[in-house]
Amino acid sequence: MCDLCKPPPQESTKSCLDCSASYCNECFKIYHPWGTVKAQHEYVGPTTNFRPKILMCPEHETERINMYCELCRRPVCHLCKLGGNHSNHRVTTMSSAYKTLKEKLSKDIDYLIGKESQVKSQISELNLLMKETECNGERAKEEAITHFEKLFEVLEERKSSVLKAIDASKKLRLDKFQTQMEEYQGLLENSGLVGYAQEVLKETDQSCFVQTAKQLHLRIQKATESLKSFRPAAQTSFEDYVVNTSKQTELLGELSFFSSGVDVPEINEEESRVYNNALISWHHPEKDKADSYVLEYRKINRDEEMLSWNETEVCGTSKMISELDNNCNYAFRVRAYKGSICSPCSRELILHTPPAPVFSFLFDEKCGYNNEHLLLNLKRDRVESRAGFNLLLSADRIQVGYYTSLDYIIGDTGITKGKHFWAFRVEPYSYLVKVGVASSDKLQEWLRSPRDAVSPRYEQDSGHDSGSEDASFDSSQPFTLVTIGMKKFFIPKSPTSSNEPENRVLPMPTTIGIFLDYDKGKVGFYDMDHMKCLYERQVDCSHTMYPAFALMGSGGIQLEEPITAKYLEYQKDM
Repeated sequence: MCDLCKPPPQESTKSCLDCSASYCNECFKIYHPWGTVKAQHEYVGPTTNFRPKILMCPEHETERINMYCELCRRPVCHLCKLGGNHSNHRVTTMSSAYKTLKEKLSKDIDYLIGKESQVKSQISELNLLMKETECNGERAKEEAITHFEKLFEVLEERKSSVLKAIDASKKLRLDKFQTQMEEYQGLLENSGLVGYAQEVLKETDQSCFVQTAKQLHLRIQKATESLKSFRPAAQTSFEDYVVNTSKQTELLGELSFFSSGVDVPEINEEESRVYNNALISWHHPEKDKADSYVLEYRKINRDEEMLSWNETEVCGTSKMISELDNNCNYAFRVRAYKGSICSPCSRELILHTPPAPVFSFLFDEKCGYNNEHLLLNLKRDRVESRAGFNLLLSADRIQVGYYTSLDYIIGDTGITKGKHFWAFRVEPYSYLVKVGVASSDKLQEWLRSPRDAVSPRYEQDSGHDSGSEDASFDSSQPFTLVTIGMKKFFIPKSPTSSNEPENRVLPMPTTIGIFLDYDKGKVGFYDMDHMKCLYERQVDCSHTMYPAFALMGSGGIQLEEPITAKYLEYQKDM
């Protein structure tokens, strides 16, 4: 309806994009008179969707968007590039981004239009496959019903057989009890043996009495002995006829589409990783014998309570599971399918998620990076030190007591709040590597006044066995680090830790994780293989914190792929 009409309003015929209002014909002429600036406004048909003509930066509300960040794939203003979150990112002009994206979109549309006949053909094929699936599904149901009916028949047969055996045993025992009862009734006074014996006693003929009494005496003697040792003729219990179905119940509970022709897949623990998401990989002895797989996973509560399994169907031999909770145990297992037949489940793999969401970054090639001593790959996810090269460069100045300097490199993204976790691998051949976090204020101060070349860049922190590190814990140094080297992980000295060196030296984990709780001012170092915290300490988080690394001698550091996700995302976009 027209926004300017007096009640009742008329239906609008135009909408002005500059005024963000809708008008009927009469109102449009009144508010956009000919020969004025408003007459030049852009108008379209009636609409309620008024898009702004000029996009403004959401972070800097007074600035227009005039650039495009290629890394984050979003428009930015010049303040974002100068000192904001995109200062180290590669940007391009909006016109260049417009041209590039428009060309890509046009190519995609042209490709889809050119493939229209192919799409129609594939839709027809999908319709046929749906009908075939419907038929095969019904057939599979009928086969399943047949198998269950056979099971019911076997159970009914076994039930009938067991009941007949119980009835036969019951009848035999009752017959024995009846016979024994009749024998004992014969011992009563006025019936049976006792009555007969009383009649024999009345016999006066001596020869007849002796002849009869001899056999009668033996019968009475036998009856007397049975009275002294009374035993029931049969057992009343049917314990030997109790049907034990526990094993069968367990087997029926695991009843599934199974055939010995489908091998059990095995989860590859070395290739399986868990961060915010879990990448689960598995091997199958004969891949061509499986059409698909079903990956099952469930969360294990702290009291070891098992929740129900979640299932996802997979065509390959790996799967990414997303939206996992932090700091929790998850169980994973997989089974293979061939048609309607499936294998038993694989052995379960238990993985522990990190204590915080993954922090994504790359090595910074600008801040503090010494390209004469360190080698950074093009992806910026791996750095190596040239063993001894810095010594050769300054060989003429080496004096007694000279120490080799540490060469530092930091992450290209800072942390200002929240909990974050990142992980990396230190190469086994590394001589000395230090890892941890750096504070922006101390880092800038240190970079503005670098140490003299002949004196070592040597911090009293964390990992080094200097006796002074307890006294000046982290008061003047820009880094909070621990030391790794020669396949060992060194626990830094502290007033509460043991002074015995062997208690402070651990085997170097395959993958090392760092957990920074910015709000609580705490940093922890983890063994990723077991998600175990090796060392934890307080850290001053009053300024922006960066992932920090230092190398001396021969060594190498490789960031884990989930940590470098933004690089991989950028490459995919390219």
